[in-house]
Amino acid sequence: MKNLIALILFVTLLSCTDNTIMQPYDKAQKPAGINIKGYSKPAVLQLRLNGSPIAINGNTSYTDKIETQVNFVVDEGEVNELGIYNHETGTQIAKYKVTYDNIDQYKNLYFFNLPGIFLQTYAVKPQVNLGKVGFEFIFPNLGEFSGSSLENVKGILKRENGVVLAEFENIGKSNFTSVKIYNFFSATEPVYLELYKPGTTEPYTGSALIKIKIKQDIGANMIVLQETMENGAVTVKGEIDVADYL
Repeated sequence: MKNLIALILFVTLLSCTDNTIMQPYDKAQKPAGINIKGYSKPAVLQLRLNGSPIAINGNTSYTDKIETQVNFVVDEGEVNELGIYNHETGTQIAKYKVTYDNIDQYKNLYFFNLPGIFLQTYAVKPQVNLGKVGFEFIFPNLGEFSGSSLENVKGILKRENGVVLAEFENIGKSNFTSVKIYNFFSATEPVYLELYKPGTTEPYTGSALIKIKIKQDIGANMIVLQETMENGAVTVKGEIDVADYL
């Protein structure tokens, strides 16, 4: 009898042990809160979390200013995809893979969507007094065609006669520079931006001077610089003015 009881206890204990081994432990979790500030014009966008549309003020598609906070829970080992889509075409514009380990990188998410360009930054039109001209620059595709490994370039803004209007020590990929302001002098005369390696007078790529003709408007100008390839040569354009959309 004692042997029988011992056998039953052993089998019961073994069964409990097996069940414990097969039961997964509770996964570690973190709360995720992503502050989203974006802008899109004229395209209508939709944000999706793991494929499900995100509603903002009751709407699942939106344009112009786009602001919301997305809250969810992230399990360890889990990947959550936050995507930005063109609502009319269904085309994915950008995606962000949010995990337990990288959630701190996504506390704030900024974007600016215009025809032909998507900026992962938040743009605010600077205040420029009447009779003044203000310039800001951003260079999101720096190195795409030139192969440059620089994260920033120096810019010198000049009149056609060579007079310096403003200097920008660090024009980078991710954020607009601080605004530089000067007195408005002409509605027709263009200005020129020369680009150099930071802290030098050497062209940031190649050996020839890089000089970009830029239209100046009275008030704020927020110019997006873009490397392009034309006839086998790298050129830089400054044709998109974000201030026109704000």
